[in-house]
Amino acid sequence: MILRLAVASLVARALTVGMTVLAIALSVALYLGVEKVRTGAKVSFADTISGTDLIVGARSGSVQLLLYSVFRIGNATNNVTWESYQDIAGHPGVEWIVPISLGDSHRQFRVMGTTKDFFQHYKYRQGRSLEMADGVIMDDLFDAVIGADVANSLGYTADSPIVVAHGLASFVEHKDQPFRVSGILAKTGTPVDRTVIVSLEAMEAIHVDWKSGAYTSGQSTPADVIRKMDLTPTAVTAALVGVESPLRTFALQRYVNEYPKEPLLAILPGVALQELWGIVGIAETALLAVSAMVVVTALIGMMATIFSSLNERRREMAIFRAMGARPLTILSLLVIEAAMIATAGAIFGLALLYVGLVVAQPIFDGAFGIWLSIDAPTLREASVILAVVGAGVIVSLVPAIRAYRLSVADGMMVKT
Repeated sequence: MILRLAVASLVARALTVGMTVLAIALSVALYLGVEKVRTGAKVSFADTISGTDLIVGARSGSVQLLLYSVFRIGNATNNVTWESYQDIAGHPGVEWIVPISLGDSHRQFRVMGTTKDFFQHYKYRQGRSLEMADGVIMDDLFDAVIGADVANSLGYTADSPIVVAHGLASFVEHKDQPFRVSGILAKTGTPVDRTVIVSLEAMEAIHVDWKSGAYTSGQSTPADVIRKMDLTPTAVTAALVGVESPLRTFALQRYVNEYPKEPLLAILPGVALQELWGIVGIAETALLAVSAMVVVTALIGMMATIFSSLNERRREMAIFRAMGARPLTILSLLVIEAAMIATAGAIFGLALLYVGLVVAQPIFDGAFGIWLSIDAPTLREASVILAVVGAGVIVSLVPAIRAYRLSVADGMMVKT
């Protein structure tokens, strides 16, 4: 009986109720949407590099090593000598190893020297491989492969010329050894998108006429002469390592950390990424706090709507009392109405969320590299919906108790 009365009352006030349901739905969709973006950003951040068991570099901090080797942020405190790199590569636990050499730039984008193995072994987003959007992997000494952001920002295409600058904020360029864009990588949403990739030999080639970090004035070795030189590097910045068996990971890490010839550091990328996220992830807390306040505001709005309708419904309550309805029935009626409004708003908000995900998923993936998964509601999302319904019931108790008292007074007036 009460349920039927509640439905009839809501239908009679369809416009007001509809606006309240929409406000709750939008707030729930916003809260769950922020949660999806937060989760997607965290997962995508953790998947910036996958399939790599260890990152090796000069001894510093784990976050610092991760920042310059994976995110191209900052500089190494020191390099790893080529002899040490070869020792690590020859360790029986190593399945594959990819060297990385950093230091130069091109129009504020980092230039990274490596081998073709990088394109085979670098994985992201749970094992996805790098793909070429245009062109091919560097084939010549002065070929370069550029990330999607580099190509989009600078308007480069395959065969475009590139001149590498010495250092990160230097106006001195290696104009005598220009590169050619041989290929452009597909968008990955990782720091690879903002990287110019050349071979290790090319990094050595452009510094042939440089001594102690300075250009030797008046000396310019022709490219055909450079091609015939031994361009084996003397040192690299870091190395990505794949281990034959997970059981050997910690043994290899200990071997590198205790390497006697020079101070080195081996880190687990996953652990370092979680540590870094703990530093930069405070923004997610702020986002959740803001969206939670939106939900609270919508619930307060629902309570205000019920309050504002009390005076208009006093006659309705008096009629119910005259027909024999008990004050508790009046209270229950308003609580049930609020529960139905909150439930409808939460369900509608969930529907809006999935519609938004379908639209936003390719946009976020292409623009920001954040993958928004579309799957069944998680336990956390279900608990949010239940919390909204429960909060709706709780906030409705305040106007419901007032209606309870008014109905008693009005009922007494009707009897007299």
